[in-house]
Amino acid sequence: MKPLFPLIQPMLPHHLISRIVGAAANSRWEPLKRLLINQVSKHYDIQLDDYVIRDKEQFDSFNAFFTRELSPEARPLDDRPEGVACPVDGTVSQAGAINDDAIFQAKGMYYSLETLVAEERNAADYRNGEFATLYLAPNNYHRIHMPLMATLTSMTYVPGRLFSVNAQSAEHIDRVFARNERVVAHFKTLYGPMAMVLVGALNVGSIETVHQGIIAPGGLREVTHWDYPQHEQLTFEKGEEFGRFNLGSTVIVLAGPDLLQWHSDLTAGSTIRMGMGIGTLSGG
Repeated sequence: MKPLFPLIQPMLPHHLISRIVGAAANSRWEPLKRLLINQVSKHYDIQLDDYVIRDKEQFDSFNAFFTRELSPEARPLDDRPEGVACPVDGTVSQAGAINDDAIFQAKGMYYSLETLVAEERNAADYRNGEFATLYLAPNNYHRIHMPLMATLTSMTYVPGRLFSVNAQSAEHIDRVFARNERVVAHFKTLYGPMAMVLVGALNVGSIETVHQGIIAPGGLREVTHWDYPQHEQLTFEKGEEFGRFNLGSTVIVLAGPDLLQWHSDLTAGSTIRMGMGIGTLSGG
């Protein structure tokens, strides 16, 4: 029998719920901020030993607590020249090969690469390449870092729903990642094209990048592209922060054919930490 939560999600006012949650998360009203931080910390057993700020009282808002900064030594970076570093803390939802245009979601369910990135011209770069879908739970670190040195060439905002993206939703909601609001960042590397797809979800306060600021929620209502001419392109070092979720969600890494090979232990359900090695560059 299909679980109840995936059944009722299509009827929920996703964006209204997320706006309300986002407003509460950004509130600096001391009683509300303290209540949210204490309750979430207790429920998810969040420890602050790995973070720059270790006293819950020092955060200006619940959102500041949620997007807390790691101590530099807390996540050793896979600094091998051929190494691919994990961009986030979380859990592997799925990882493997892209079969032409098809990406595996869960339990016999697939979705279209072209639909995910919202344009054919960039989808062609990743056909028959590799993907890794990485889920960030509420107790995880919520900043997103670069898996390898890469130059940002374009970015696309895609409006959509805000279904939950936890394991239960991925198993029961068709094409959930390609239906949700998302930001698709395209990069060029020394070995081929790479993308990171920042997928929104229910209760996500916002999707933000370091160079563009908060993208969602905002005034955008249609698919929106940013193309960066060569003199405007930004190069990010491996491990450098690229963006963040103000509340949790999912990052999908896409790699062109022959760019990399995932490590054999990067399998569904495995725990990951930002900076750890998750793959090897094919040309490395």
